Amino acid sequence: MADDLPDLYTEFRLPETALATAAYRFAEQTEPAFVFHHSVRSFIYARVLAERRGHLPAVDYDEELLFLGCVLHDLGLTENGNCDQRFEVDGADVAAAFLREHGVDQRRIDTVWDAIALHSSEGIASRKCLEVALTQAGTGADVLGHDREILPADLVERVHAVLPRADIGYALTDAIVAQAIRKPSKARPLTFPGELVRKHLPNGAMPEWHDLLAQNGWGDRPVAARTEGSASTPEELGMLFMKNLAAGDLEGLVSLYEPQATFVPAPGVVVSGAEAIRDSLRGYIERGARISLELRKIHTVGDLAVLSSLATATGVGPGGEELATTTTEVARRQPDGRWLYVADDPFFAA
Repeated sequence: MADDLPDLYTEFRLPETALATAAYRFAEQTEPAFVFHHSVRSFIYARVLAERRGHLPAVDYDEELLFLGCVLHDLGLTENGNCDQRFEVDGADVAAAFLREHGVDQRRIDTVWDAIALHSSEGIASRKCLEVALTQAGTGADVLGHDREILPADLVERVHAVLPRADIGYALTDAIVAQAIRKPSKARPLTFPGELVRKHLPNGAMPEWHDLLAQNGWGDRPVAARTEGSASTPEELGMLFMKNLAAGDLEGLVSLYEPQATFVPAPGVVVSGAEAIRDSLRGYIERGARISLELRKIHTVGDLAVLSSLATATGVGPGGEELATTTTEVARRQPDGRWLYVADDPFFAA
């Protein structure tokens, strides 16, 4: 072993090939300490998980390739890897260039590239070769605790003593988000980085899947929006409520609410959940209640809308007297494009 390698290299039996040690030094020199420590821990855990699953080095998988995939997998979070693609792909490209400079065969480079580019892709990496699958297993164990119960407690304690965690999951998230805020191309909609950065942007700033469909230029509409009785806009909810109530259509009324929605059927009475809402609306129908709604104001932000209407209601209370009130509703757009009530309080201003 080279004299300048730390004791942990021997303690944890890290691969001692010239390429492996060069990759170790490269990652150590270019990555922040918390990223580098995570990368080394990922290999140590990946190898243990491989053994627990009955996979042996040099028999079932190439230990050097697994080490390269793990120790280089977050190069996309370095300055050298901070290009214009999602960090996994930028990192894979930097790793491939490093390996190419060291004369590595293209097939081996391709394996490492896949391991790095796919390490955050649940359900894909696990279907690739073992080196790729184990890279994801190791990184997932370290960040998300996947299969952590399989790891020997004494090993984990020794690893953390020399490679401190530094709140790695949150630290990595902050690093990915910081890159994406400066370079939006690194966090496209529907990508893993995109999901991380979404909460750091103004509501609606990053389109979701249904937004992208609505912007595709083909004029496609959600299937639910073409179905009679569904609200394709929040404004339609009030009209559908009046229509279904007048028709005595109980299930049509209930279908306008999310399953865990909150409803105020009478002043001072609050119910939640589909069954409680169904019972309240059944009471409306049995009493011959009538409600007229005139939308006065609406605010829509992304998938949420706050509505207020002028309402005249009869038969909603035990006395059946006519009530004039100002309603307040919160509606949410569903994945299928429908808008449903989350909270419906006809008597909020009462």
